[in-house]
Amino acid sequence: MLRLGKREFGTHEPVIMAIVNRTPDSFYDQGATFHDEAALARVERAVSEGAAIIDIGGVKAGPGEEVTAEEEARRTVGFVAEVRRRHPDVIISVDTWRHEVGEAVCEAGADLLNDAWGGVDPRLAEVAARYGVGLVCTHAGGSQPRTRPHRIAYDDVMADILGVTLGLAERAVELGVPRESVLIDPGHDFGKNTRHSLEATRRLGEMVETGWPVLVSLSNKDFVGETLDKPVKERVLGTLATTAVSAWLGAQVYRVHEVAETRQVLDMVASIAGHRPPAVARRGLA
Repeated sequence: MLRLGKREFGTHEPVIMAIVNRTPDSFYDQGATFHDEAALARVERAVSEGAAIIDIGGVKAGPGEEVTAEEEARRTVGFVAEVRRRHPDVIISVDTWRHEVGEAVCEAGADLLNDAWGGVDPRLAEVAARYGVGLVCTHAGGSQPRTRPHRIAYDDVMADILGVTLGLAERAVELGVPRESVLIDPGHDFGKNTRHSLEATRRLGEMVETGWPVLVSLSNKDFVGETLDKPVKERVLGTLATTAVSAWLGAQVYRVHEVAETRQVLDMVASIAGHRPPAVARRGLA
């Protein structure tokens, strides 16, 4: 059972996490939801299309202009509070690696801290424990925040992913984070080249077999673009194909830009797997 905020999810219940970037320079939308009005409209649409989690980020993942902890908090804390006011039942996640920001957003009503940089600030897990919120434990290959990998190599990329994420997850529980609110994430593109991310996808079942809920952040990433030789705006089909494979292998939470399209893919895979009945079943019965 996965428990986040006021919600509980069964083992075979796929969960969509919608991305809302509060940055002027995000790689995908170049700041389309930087301002409050557009960001709140994005939240409304995502919830209406089936997102259970809203993931709010105040710093883009890649290199760029420096963003201090104070500026990151300015971009996220008030927005978290407003989303909580408007959507009391939605799960609010914040994508941050800084414990100071984690503390502030938890005070404002966040339910989940999405640590995409693999515990680079160990105090973030302590914040999650203190507030009783969830934590995403990600493999980033030891990379520092906002850096790109350069000639990184692994003897066995999945072994490294498992060693790091399981260690972070167990530490979080030891600190007091509720076990049912901890997720592990292979960290596609983070500290990895394209072949590493493809292998992590191919072997995702090994993460699922650990029993920890698995989150995947695949949406329009570079490994999809390089695999198909497509620019950012032409990666949706590749993303959805990767989503279908990940769903078949047992991933549970999907961090995405395209909510409605992802919902259809996840519902179709769940029905093929026998975990969800068809929405309509008239054929051959009339």
